[in-house]
Amino acid sequence: MTDLGTRMSAAEVLISLDRCSPTPLRLQLEQRLRDLIRAGVLTAGTLLPSSRVLAADLGVSRRLVVEVYEQLVAEGYLISTERCATRVGVVAATTGCATTQEPWTPRYDLRPGLPALAEFPRAAWLRAITHAVRQAPDAAFGNPDPRGSAVLRCAVADYLRRARAVVAHPDRIIICAGFTQALSLLTSTLATLSGRPTIALENPGAVGRDRTITAAGGDWTLCPVDEHGMQINRLPHHAHAAVVTPAHQFPLGVTLAPHRRTALLDWARDGRLVIEDDYDAEFRFDRQPLGAVQGLAPEHVAYVGTVSKTLSPALRLGWLVLPSALVDAVTQTKKACDVGSPTLDQLALAHLIDSGAYERHLRRIRKHYHCHRDALVSALGRHLPHAEITGIAAGIHLVVRSPGAPDPDRLVIAAAHNDLAIGSISRFLLGEAREHSDRIVLGYANIRPSAIDTAVRTLAALTRPE
Repeated sequence: MTDLGTRMSAAEVLISLDRCSPTPLRLQLEQRLRDLIRAGVLTAGTLLPSSRVLAADLGVSRRLVVEVYEQLVAEGYLISTERCATRVGVVAATTGCATTQEPWTPRYDLRPGLPALAEFPRAAWLRAITHAVRQAPDAAFGNPDPRGSAVLRCAVADYLRRARAVVAHPDRIIICAGFTQALSLLTSTLATLSGRPTIALENPGAVGRDRTITAAGGDWTLCPVDEHGMQINRLPHHAHAAVVTPAHQFPLGVTLAPHRRTALLDWARDGRLVIEDDYDAEFRFDRQPLGAVQGLAPEHVAYVGTVSKTLSPALRLGWLVLPSALVDAVTQTKKACDVGSPTLDQLALAHLIDSGAYERHLRRIRKHYHCHRDALVSALGRHLPHAEITGIAAGIHLVVRSPGAPDPDRLVIAAAHNDLAIGSISRFLLGEAREHSDRIVLGYANIRPSAIDTAVRTLAALTRPE
């Protein structure tokens, strides 16, 4: 153990924070310190890092660390007196294996990115998986095809041609474990073919894309987003590919403007690749869903779709529709990565699509989300009448800017202490960019309509000046 007179760093006390977790960073840090003290890793009298040092080590604000220390002092885990360093208090250490911490389940869940978990079609999925087990040929229980089940690839191709105007042939489809694996496979393949690739990312955008690219042997660069989508004129010329969410940008909720779609494909035709993340495109409320960009230039676009929002992220099922020149190389990368995706789940999804149950579920859940969106917009109008609401035309989240409200990051923490989960745009920003950081993101899929008004009333109370 470190000498009591020496301050430690975050690394020395094994503190790490998960920025992909829905649990606010402040709550993560509080719980991590509690666990270390209870486990006896940090013994009574141990001198903790100063708030400035710990904040710098963890990449968080000093205020966040100060608030954590104050909370643990109030609970008796830490001791702090005026002009003295913070030390560990006298706490009885637990024995045996530490209990695994359960994910935080807020009473009011307005986190973006989550579908309606309670609406998963359990009965239809049970029928589909039962059908898959009973009807699968013996060969289906052998080693999987790294491209994915031919049955599912045919079903997906038919669905995408019909519903998303994608130029899809089963031989150009690879089944994968969602968008993250798709991005990893493409990055690894580009690295194999042409050296370390640079991939442009929308900013703001989904959490974790940068780490996925780096881990797969690539570099990333940023391209800002405004009310018309990715600013194509600011795409770096040295980039080999760009990840874009044209149908419904996450998290701003905007659609890529027609002239920018054209400019994006012109950029791609100069030997580059567009990676189209068709994020929650099935849920559009103001008009019919826009066709995928891939349909305009299938040899320059890798199209990625998943069931993470339409069914459940727990299924880990998605698909890549590739330019013909990349099919063999990505197939080899997939084989080297995990041999192939689980066959029985693929056969179940294929049956769900072929039987019509998948699209029946989509029609039902689209109405469900539309009602939730209307309830949230109505509640915001009642309790935050001066708020600016954007991104409501599609998807399962919207964006709110409330003049005079506290800093969104502090608002997220305050909301968590009131059992309310919300998102801040800053969580989705990379680099030094601060555009749009004065806004919060509210998901409306994973909350009961009857709880929406109470959740927004709680949020409104937290935004009022003290």
